[in-house]
Amino acid sequence: MSWVGDMMAELGTGDAHKALHALRAGLHAMRDLLPVRGAAHLSAELPVLIRGMFFEGWDPSRDPMRIRHAADFLPMVREKYTRRPDAPADDIIIALLHVLGRHVSAGEVATVMRNLPEELVEAARRPGAP
Repeated sequence: MSWVGDMMAELGTGDAHKALHALRAGLHAMRDLLPVRGAAHLSAELPVLIRGMFFEGWDPSRDPMRIRHAADFLPMVREKYTRRPDAPADDIIIALLHVLGRHVSAGEVATVMRNLPEELVEAARRPGAP
């Protein structure tokens, strides 16, 4: 199954555009928390098209954001998911963590998780999480 298809399944939608927008928003928000080296390592495991989406608009000279609470991180996701109020930001990140778990190495997923707010990581680990 494709990345967009996996996001569709995780978000419980038949709307590929919704899933694609959610994938992009989640990737951009995660990317902004990763140090440059972490972003580069993760990107090396992404398919070319997803890697291009990941790096779209990125400024590697900017320091990674230090955000430890979901309440501070989720507005970034919502901002990047503009004009589409149909998926909660926490659902997007949880879905993306599940998709990453299917497509990239466990080590890279662990690195991403270390940079995300713990509340979201724990939510993604719960059975039945979106």
